[in-house]
Amino acid sequence: MSHWDLSLALVGTIRHDGDGGVADDLDTVEGLAGWLSATAGIGAEPPAATEELRRRVTTLRAAVRSLFARAVSPLEPSKADARNLIDVGTALAQLNAAAAGLGPPALDWPAGGAPRLTYPMTATDADGRLLATFAGAATGFLAGPDVTRLRACPAPRCVRYFLQDDPRQAWCKPSCGNRARVARHYQRQRST
Repeated sequence: MSHWDLSLALVGTIRHDGDGGVADDLDTVEGLAGWLSATAGIGAEPPAATEELRRRVTTLRAAVRSLFARAVSPLEPSKADARNLIDVGTALAQLNAAAAGLGPPALDWPAGGAPRLTYPMTATDADGRLLATFAGAATGFLAGPDVTRLRACPAPRCVRYFLQDDPRQAWCKPSCGNRARVARHYQRQRST
């Protein structure tokens, strides 16, 4: 899984609930366990979900969402984050603390493949390795070239971040575009 895939998977655990509100896929230990087992690309077998791990993952997610909001600026952040943003210094400290479980980068060059940087894991416990994996993905994404394509979906009720594939792409998925067009049509009809 790429840096942005894993980062967007983590921040995507905050989503529209279908009823005009926001749902948190990680609001329970069971929700965390289900999400970890369904998330490919996080490395070896994920650790057992506990309340402590859930708290640490959601703290990291809040930091990453705050940094995503800064990355999309001057555009608006996700509606879920607009009033809950952590200041940048705190968000960076939380992200870097989680990333501390990664060792210094090392060059890996597989036979017949392209050279790439790898980060040997230095965290000794399963929870630390998991958090380091997510933090490493977020730092790799935020420091990489794809961050310029990061957008918060402006559709009504949507709270997702996405990567803009085309300069004309305004929404994270077609259904959000449809919802935005319907909302604009409804507003025009009400004002006439």
